[in-house]
Amino acid sequence: MSYPRMVRIRQSFESPPPIKNVPAAVREALQPLNLASEIRPGETVAITAGSRGVADIAVVMKTIVGELKAIGAVPFIVPAMGSHGGATPEGQLGVLRHLGITRDNIGAPIKSSMDVIEIGETLGFRVYLDKVASEADHIAIVARIKPHTDFKAEIESGLYKMMAIGLGKHKGAAVYHRAFAQYGYGNVLQNIGREVLKKAKIVFGLGIVENAYHQIARVEGVLPDEMEREEKELLRLAKSWMMKLPFDEVDVLIVDEIGKNISGTGMDTNVTGRLAGRLAERLGQEITRIVVLDLTEETNGNAIGVGMADFTTTRLVEKMDRDVTYVNALTSLTPDAAKIPTCFDTDRQAIDASLSTLGLIKPLEAKVIRIKNTLLLGELEVSEAYMSLLEGRKDLFRLCEPKQLEFDCNGNLLPFGTTSLARSSAGSSNP
Repeated sequence: MSYPRMVRIRQSFESPPPIKNVPAAVREALQPLNLASEIRPGETVAITAGSRGVADIAVVMKTIVGELKAIGAVPFIVPAMGSHGGATPEGQLGVLRHLGITRDNIGAPIKSSMDVIEIGETLGFRVYLDKVASEADHIAIVARIKPHTDFKAEIESGLYKMMAIGLGKHKGAAVYHRAFAQYGYGNVLQNIGREVLKKAKIVFGLGIVENAYHQIARVEGVLPDEMEREEKELLRLAKSWMMKLPFDEVDVLIVDEIGKNISGTGMDTNVTGRLAGRLAERLGQEITRIVVLDLTEETNGNAIGVGMADFTTTRLVEKMDRDVTYVNALTSLTPDAAKIPTCFDTDRQAIDASLSTLGLIKPLEAKVIRIKNTLLLGELEVSEAYMSLLEGRKDLFRLCEPKQLEFDCNGNLLPFGTTSLARSSAGSSNP
């Protein structure tokens, strides 16, 4: 197979710079909340910790713990991630450990349990809350606010989802996903969040918004009665800062890795334009073939999202924990997302298959994009077929001359960022 030559490019996005001092920003966000007036010395505070790879999340959690201890509170962490981690206490501890959230790093114990209590009802179904969190004197909600991968609404992924899916654990997540099918995601999340705010002892929320480069750009502390309004505003910011592929028409998209730490769907549908089993027409993207090569270590074998690819590799399938993946897929009512696509022993074979199924398009003329994952799109590789489209694009910078795809002796691509494409780009920023 003859492959199109690839060019490494850098994307420039209209996005705010990262916060340089994250601990200071967290302290500044919490200061107006006057937590000492709500939390008495000796009272316990359960802090939610999700499964996503939020930038500097361990630093954020450690700072919150420190601020609560400073006013005499007794904080602890509760995993708030629905059915992730195989829907087991040990599995969810493992997810947090991969994110750097451990007792030693954070300075507070982690209490992991899948037990829930029923706290109310909305839209005809019951609302659940993590039993361990319910026994604390207060609950603090910490979440990144970003566009969801399955729906569009005023509230998507953030504080309200953390109160619903996160603190609802596996039992709540299973019920709520069924409700989504009938009442719609946004409507269900809002109603669950309002019930949790009414019945649970939520003391504050901390909303995190990242810029296009997966860096924390905004941290906002919110009191319970202003949480809904603030989350809607922060979501609007997150959407305006969102990273995307530089071109809508793609013959082959090569994704080096997928994982739950990257996206709830393994690879972000806002980037790929695909939902499980179908194209997301709302995004206007035309991606003919998607090749997924590997799983992140942090995903703990959860290969949710692999079903959105056309081709994959044996090594990904061998790393897949089917029990963990199937629990996630069935709980979210997306069995297609766990289907194993046509797989090959090597990256070369998988890429060959993708290029050979493009109809009359010759491999050398194919529009190919390679990315590390859907979270990191600042630098990527594009085939020569895009060269004419680079002209006049002030947001795209060519970092090197066209190079061949590089494979190791086993027929697998050299890791993203270690190829001669990356090595030759040092110091270059030619458009």
